[in-house]
Amino acid sequence: MTDKPGTINQTFNQLIEIANQFKLNGQVVNVQQYGSGNINSTFLVTLDTQPPFILQRLNTKVFCQPELVMSNICILSDYVCQRLKQFELPTNRRWLIPQVLFTSAKQNHWIAQDNSFWRAMSFIDHSQSFDTIQNIQHGTEIGYGLGIFHSLINNLPATQLADTLKGFHITSGYLQHYNQVIAANKIKPSPEISYCRKFISDRLNLTKVLEKAQASGKLELRIIHGDPKINNIMIDCFTQQAVAMIDLDTVKPGLIHYDIGDCLRSGCNSLGEETAAWEEVTFEPELAQAILRGYLAVAQFLTKHDYEYIYDSIRLLAFELGLRFFTDYLEGNVYFNANHAEHNLARALVQFKLTESIEKQEAEISLIIDNLR
Repeated sequence: MTDKPGTINQTFNQLIEIANQFKLNGQVVNVQQYGSGNINSTFLVTLDTQPPFILQRLNTKVFCQPELVMSNICILSDYVCQRLKQFELPTNRRWLIPQVLFTSAKQNHWIAQDNSFWRAMSFIDHSQSFDTIQNIQHGTEIGYGLGIFHSLINNLPATQLADTLKGFHITSGYLQHYNQVIAANKIKPSPEISYCRKFISDRLNLTKVLEKAQASGKLELRIIHGDPKINNIMIDCFTQQAVAMIDLDTVKPGLIHYDIGDCLRSGCNSLGEETAAWEEVTFEPELAQAILRGYLAVAQFLTKHDYEYIYDSIRLLAFELGLRFFTDYLEGNVYFNANHAEHNLARALVQFKLTESIEKQEAEISLIIDNLR
């Protein structure tokens, strides 16, 4: 079986057999594909006598140390559960953390005969996620969700978790890899490819801005989510409030600005990451204001320097993802799941156009940040 993202080779009966490896208090009624992730294969398992749960096959080409990924999730989940006992949530609020389900042999994962790596997680019931922000209130809830998550784990020492993705969000490393790909391949020119190459070459001094701030002592290493796209923040179906962050595979030590920038990058493009109308993509400041309002209302631990680098993080994370999409396109779509040969090129164009829009509105975005301090 290949670990190409999105590839699902298991039959229904095989999926039931895998689900039954985990300690359950009921019979499996159904297993169906769930979500739209680019990396892992995800299924929703329905039982006859208890709530459903999430079954996932980890992509071990991306997460080459899956045991450490699971260890990180268990440590973080246990820590948050204890913190929630003392943490004062705003009135009429709830917050959940996905729980790891263990096998009958008390393992936090199961390895199939084909060496595929499986894990089971509790399902955040009566909730949903969205690929784009639906309205201003939704934006505020997205910011609140990330802010509560960061607040709950702010005192968890970064040394407690393993760095399971070396170089993740280190943009200068992605740039170095891009240069290697360009040097090793004969690139057939096109207007879109020329646009991307020039866009990158014009911004070479951008890539080290956050790491330089860390090296100078302005930013500190903390525990981060690593992939706080808006569809990883669950919204209660009844109250419309943020209730959980899911997809914890990328939890690791890092700069919280990676999370802040990525959340705003994904949330403030109302056309979404998969739009074909890339030339119409814009960064919407009113959505940024809503997200930051929700985030900063609960993230009380930020320092003066943390505030100073919020704009840089928004710009950088949009540029970084565009760089990664474009590099993957040039390599033949080996990392991100692609529905067609030009898919990652199209995704790169969206992110570069978003970066351009962020740059044009720097003064307005910076003013929003200053007014929310």
